[in-house]
Order: sequence, then C-alpha cells, then structure tokens
Amino acid sequence: MNRMPSADVLDQVRDIPIYRAFVERGHFPILEKPEIARGFPGNWMTERLARALETGEAEFVLSTGTNHARMQLIRPPLFLLRSYYRLWQQHPELGASWRAGARRVSLTTVLATEHVARVNARRPGATPGERWLDDRTLYLNRRLDPADWDRADVERMLGEIRDVAGAHPDGAYLLDCSGYHLAHLIRAVAAWNLWDGFPRPAGIVHAYEYAPLNVRAHLRSHFDCPVVDLFGSTELGYLFYSDAEGRYRPYLEDMSVELIPVAPGSGIHSLIVTSVRNPYMPLVRYRSGDCVRTRDGSADPERIVSFCGREKELLPTCAGPVAQADLDSRVTEVSDRVFLHRLHLTGPDACRLAYTTFDGVPLGPGDTARLTASVAALTGRSCRVEHRARIPIGRSGKYSWLTTSDPN
Repeated sequence: MNRMPSADVLDQVRDIPIYRAFVERGHFPILEKPEIARGFPGNWMTERLARALETGEAEFVLSTGTNHARMQLIRPPLFLLRSYYRLWQQHPELGASWRAGARRVSLTTVLATEHVARVNARRPGATPGERWLDDRTLYLNRRLDPADWDRADVERMLGEIRDVAGAHPDGAYLLDCSGYHLAHLIRAVAAWNLWDGFPRPAGIVHAYEYAPLNVRAHLRSHFDCPVVDLFGSTELGYLFYSDAEGRYRPYLEDMSVELIPVAPGSGIHSLIVTSVRNPYMPLVRYRSGDCVRTRDGSADPERIVSFCGREKELLPTCAGPVAQADLDSRVTEVSDRVFLHRLHLTGPDACRLAYTTFDGVPLGPGDTARLTASVAALTGRSCRVEHRARIPIGRSGKYSWLTTSDPN
C-alpha cells in the first residue's frame, strides 16, 4: 500500500534524501527501521540539519533499545522529555499536580536509569551516577531484575521518594513506572512492612511497556489516585494516553496515524505513524512495530481500545495471529492473582505457560485446568501450566511474554 502525505508534510520532507525518490514517484511506501539506518546520517542530511548539528539545535542520540536494537536518531535536545512534559501538563487527571510543581519519580528498567546516568556524565561538573534527569525527574532503579531488590534497595528508593515528596508544599509527587516494577515494589514493601514510609503519589503513569490487566488492577487496588497509561516511543514521543478509566485518547500533535491489518480478519492492526514533531528527522508512514485493536475491528484510529504488544512478537496460529494482550485476556479471565506469565513454545504443537502470583501461592486445580484449556484453545497447541517462584527478566530490563528458550 502506498499513500501520499499531506501537502504540509511534503513541504517539510521533500529535501531529505531518504524521501526524495518517494516525492518524485508520487507515493510513500511504509518506512521500516532498517531503511532509517541504511546510509545514516547521510540519508537524512540537509543543509538545515547540518547547520542545526553545528549550532547544537540538533544532536545525535541512541534509542534506549528496550524493545528493539538500539537505533541512532537525530533530534532537538530534550525532545522526548519536552514532549512528555507537555502531555503531563495537559492530561485531565495529572495536569493539575504537574502544573502545581509536583516532581516525578521514575521506577522502570535499569537500562533507562543507566541512560540518564550516561547523559549526565557528559555534563560539566556532573556527579558520577547522577540519576536526576533534570530538576523534576529522578530515576530510582539500579538493579536489572526487581525480584532481586533487597531491603536496602527498597529502603533507599522509599527514602528518595520521601525526599521528592517533601520538596512539595503538599507532599505531592507523580510516580512514573513500568507496571511490573511498581508491582514488585508493592510486594517488597508489603513483605517488609514498609508502607508507613511510602508516601502516596498524586498520580501514577505506566509508560514503558505493555502492562497486563492484572498488574493494572493490582496498582489501582493499592493506590487511591489516577493510574493511567501513556503510549509512545523514543523516536516518536507520546501518541496516546488513557484516562483513569482506561479509555485511550489521541495526543497527535504534528502527527497522524493509520492502521493496517496484520492479517485478514484478525482484528489486530499495525500502527503506522507520520510525524513531523521532530523537525530534523520527520518520519513518514513509519512502522512503529506496535499492534493495536479497535472497538469494532475496523482500521479507524479513533476507535483504538488497546495497544496489544509488539508486531515482531505475534504468535502465528491456525486461527490467525495471537498478540500479547490476547494471552493476557485469557489469563485475567481465569484469575486476578496471576502476576507474571510467559508462554514457552516447546514444540510445533505444544507450549508451556509459566506464571507467578502476587501472593506466591499457586492457582488451585480448577483454575489451573481452566487456564490450561483456555491457552490451548487460543494457541491451538497442547498446553501445560506451571507455577514458578519467579520468572527472570530480560537483559533489557523488560519481561518477554513469548519464548522458545527455557524460561527457568
């Protein structure tokens, strides 16, 4: 499928080498990540960009690489942060606290924390290992696997949260997180009876990866504040946000999106984005790698109801592709006690579902049987369900939902 962008977008990209042939031919194919990297940075270089790089108005950066191989990008300094802050300021549930000066603490992958420390290390007079991104955002996590946090780790993080909250006249702060990481912190705080030292946030955002339905409900059950999802990426910024009830709203400033079915009748769509938000590296018909479902199965972006995982992680079945969110729905329908889960493909017609629970107690025989049957029906494979004490995290600091290697 080939489409032409709007005249306004054409005016902004016609001089960029990667797009010249598309402009001449009168159609733009879908832009894939390898095309962005091929010939970089020459395939993006214009006189305007060269001047911006010389003056510091543009800079080279690497994506954090937690969802895919690290990708080199060109963008204005603090591009992603400014996009993020604009969205926080305008969000219907979070905006009032943000505008009133509430700071943000971020509890997510260690790779993200290390990225902040690397950025700070290049600043004159920086403190080694500094985890303040700017004067409003502190990153907390210093371990790869949150299951390895010991009491000293948890008490340090809680102390840093108290310091952030204490800097605001009303003790307000906003907690930005991977849903999994915050769920791990809740377990640790409960196990060591540290709730008295955990100031309650004014709002919670999970924004770094797919957050399972059980994890979202678990967060809401422990905090009396809005818990919202932000969806975006390093190269694009933020595109959609949820309200406290989970309804998604578009945040498409200088952007447009289109949906393309990944397979006929599956109801799963690839997210294709055109964005000129970054003036030095505008992306036209860019495949983000993310999949969505709509309310009625149509390709109408206004009807998106869920961001259901990564396209490269779709599981082919005789009934069509299965996404991370499809398995998540089956798990949630059986039990709200399941925390982590991972599907291990053990052969062409077999799989094993490993899972943990929030309380560490395995599911009963009835729930285990129901989950076994449901996963088998979804995947078209015979299934064995196994409780685990823990499921290890990946090298990126994120959990994979699908694997062909032994999850241990």
